[in-house]
Amino acid sequence: MATEIFRQIAAYNHWANLRLYGAALELPEEAYRLPIGVFFGSLHGTLNHLLLTDRIWLKRLTGRGEHPDRLDTILYDDRRDLLSARIAEDARLKDLIDGYGEADLTAPLSYQTTSGKPYSQPRRDILLHLFNHQTHHRGQAHACCSILTGSEPPTLDLLAFQRGVPAPDLG
Repeated sequence: MATEIFRQIAAYNHWANLRLYGAALELPEEAYRLPIGVFFGSLHGTLNHLLLTDRIWLKRLTGRGEHPDRLDTILYDDRRDLLSARIAEDARLKDLIDGYGEADLTAPLSYQTTSGKPYSQPRRDILLHLFNHQTHHRGQAHACCSILTGSEPPTLDLLAFQRGVPAPDLG
């Protein structure tokens, strides 16, 4: 049962990221990079943070991939490159979850934080954190789009995903 929920959330995560990037790509360059008071400064900083934290967790979960050391690192300066990397990371996450069974989700994973502190937690708890973290900062990025355009960006509600609202074709 839990594997099906995580598969749905991974698919939703990708859908929501595409909708958010669709709005971000429509912004003028100056607005996209404007510091507007969110934790990572701008929409660009926030989207980079989301990608790099997913990379950190996927490296911990799989042993493969990049592991940036700073949470405010700008991985990609160009937003099209950032989008391509986001799509690839979403696919990695989906593939990882597709390969998990129920026992994999309850198995503990030992890892170190970026400051070197050791922890061990069930994979399901790590995945819950990863998706919750995505939702938290995606909400900040959504607010950035709203502030910068003066209108409401596309909905990112889980119910909209479940009802079949399409994601934009950004390919």
